[in-house]
Amino acid sequence: MTDGRLRNAAQTRVEEILDEVTASGEETGVQVAAYLDGELVVDAWAGLADVEAGRPMDAETLVPSWSTGKGIAAALVAVLVDRGMVDYDTPIAAHWPEFGAHGKSEITLGQLLSHSAGLPQLPPEVTPEELFDVPSVGDWLAGQAPLWEPGTASGYHGWTYGVLLAETLRRATGRTCDELLRKEVAGPLGVADSLLFSVPDALLGRLATCYDGGWAAYLDRMPPDSPFLTFAPRPVLPVASLANRADFRRAALPANGTMTARAAAKVYAALACGELDGVRLVSKATLKEATAPRTSGEDRSLGFPLLKGYGFMLGGAGSVVRSPDGGFGTNGSGGSAASADPAHRFSFAVTKNRMSLNGLDKRLFREAREVLGIGGVSGP
Repeated sequence: MTDGRLRNAAQTRVEEILDEVTASGEETGVQVAAYLDGELVVDAWAGLADVEAGRPMDAETLVPSWSTGKGIAAALVAVLVDRGMVDYDTPIAAHWPEFGAHGKSEITLGQLLSHSAGLPQLPPEVTPEELFDVPSVGDWLAGQAPLWEPGTASGYHGWTYGVLLAETLRRATGRTCDELLRKEVAGPLGVADSLLFSVPDALLGRLATCYDGGWAAYLDRMPPDSPFLTFAPRPVLPVASLANRADFRRAALPANGTMTARAAAKVYAALACGELDGVRLVSKATLKEATAPRTSGEDRSLGFPLLKGYGFMLGGAGSVVRSPDGGFGTNGSGGSAASADPAHRFSFAVTKNRMSLNGLDKRLFREAREVLGIGGVSGP
């Protein structure tokens, strides 16, 4: 059991930081949650979920967290692998025959999850309306040739990770990614209404409004030939205005997630500890398989090295994930993040509705760990 004094000190320090950044206007609304040894040791929030309405951010506010959802999707797939419902080494075309066209017959589920399938691309002029018609984008991708020989390189599949995964899981299991997430992960952990791909109408009142804090300008400065625009063309860049669209909220696209920090941290705590509140999501063997290094070297889409497992970014020196060696998780556009550190039985999540580049997730992660006595972490 975590020392009560350390737990209280960590909670207090995080609250101080959140009060600071929301009072200054650097952030609008923020949530932070952390588990250590199976206990919720940090559970903090501050600021506003919606400025115009004056609605405060609280523990139950649902926050669009972008690619933080990719790690949740990776956890879901690990559960399905553990159940024998899918396999990392099975070609996607075994479930989705049309996908096998144009040299894609041997692309596996694992290659998709590790961003090495060679299919990050979208049509350059794709509209949000077209993107959120997930089956139609899936059909388009099934008719494309890979941009590189699958398995020989890795390039971040920003949107297509979600499109291809949603269709593959539907064909393999007969259920949507929303249904699978609720039944296999969120429901057993008691966070079914706080961990989502698409947001049902009944929960829209809990949804935070997104705001820009310099993220859109950063993306807008990218040159026309930037590989980033291959996987996220300008009409569908991950910016606040897109997150606030009704069709974005409804899209069942597991490249993204909408969640509370508490729910995200709970999923990663279950993975970090092996079992949480009597719930075991996956076996040690399956988690080891999911988090083993699968790709390294420069990412063709992002232009810098990324060490990837099956859907998780892996921690360590230089990693974008706020976790040391052996850790894993994913970050989301604009500053949300969630990760696990099994060596310390620790998990951490931050969600926020002002999209920026200020490194708040890194600061919170370091300071919480230091107060809890488990140290900081190297990295950017």
